Amino acid sequence: MDLICVEQKDAIATVVFNRPDMRNAISLAMWQEIARVTEAVGKDPGVRAVVYRGAGVEAFASGADISEFKAVRKDTATAQAYGRETEAAYLAIRQCPKPTVAMIYGFCMGGGMALAMSCDLRFAAEGARFGIPAGRLGIIYAAVSIRQLVDLVGPSYAKDILFSARTLEAQEALAIGFINRLLPAQELEAYTYDYLKKVAENAPLSVHGSKVIIEAILEDGAVGQRERIRQLTLEAFENQDYKEGTRAFLEKRPPRFEGR
Repeated sequence: MDLICVEQKDAIATVVFNRPDMRNAISLAMWQEIARVTEAVGKDPGVRAVVYRGAGVEAFASGADISEFKAVRKDTATAQAYGRETEAAYLAIRQCPKPTVAMIYGFCMGGGMALAMSCDLRFAAEGARFGIPAGRLGIIYAAVSIRQLVDLVGPSYAKDILFSARTLEAQEALAIGFINRLLPAQELEAYTYDYLKKVAENAPLSVHGSKVIIEAILEDGAVGQRERIRQLTLEAFENQDYKEGTRAFLEKRPPRFEGR
């Protein structure tokens, strides 16, 4: 059985954490595979958006597989090696050039919450539960993951979540800005794919450019990538999608973007 499955329908790829008997707990091999498949779908010209989800509806991911820790996270050296693999997975998702959505049913805990934070958007089903139990495990999260949390919910709520290691109900996660949408469980999947279908119909270069600029603003106010951003905005006027978008608008028809 593949522990990470990739499915594609039309222009939307779905990455599935496929371990439902373990509430989709993420093993070391799964962390490695998440990075690999994310890089692959990011390079696939046929993919315009990516969904991450857990198999079934009991959990998005209940966190890292703690049962492995005695072997793969037993001391400083192995902990550092393990950390490099988890960071590679988070970084691959954050740097994916396509829009990414975490579709969350049930438990979204620890490393699962960090995976969801790495996505551009988070849509959840009613009854979903969130938390980072690092304080009960003696773990300190890396700065890059904590920064993602701070960017989403602000420093005060980030401290609350990390200090208390408590579980948040879905309504609170929505109220503090961790999730973008909260829907009845039976509506979540259809809503997610309908939303991304609309995103996929937009100009890929425009969507990608917006993602690059937003990430640059969060990084350092876009100072470090000022020249890259200038080039992106200027190049947009030379690509075929710009010509198609303006032509379609004037002709009062839906545009047909090709990402070039």
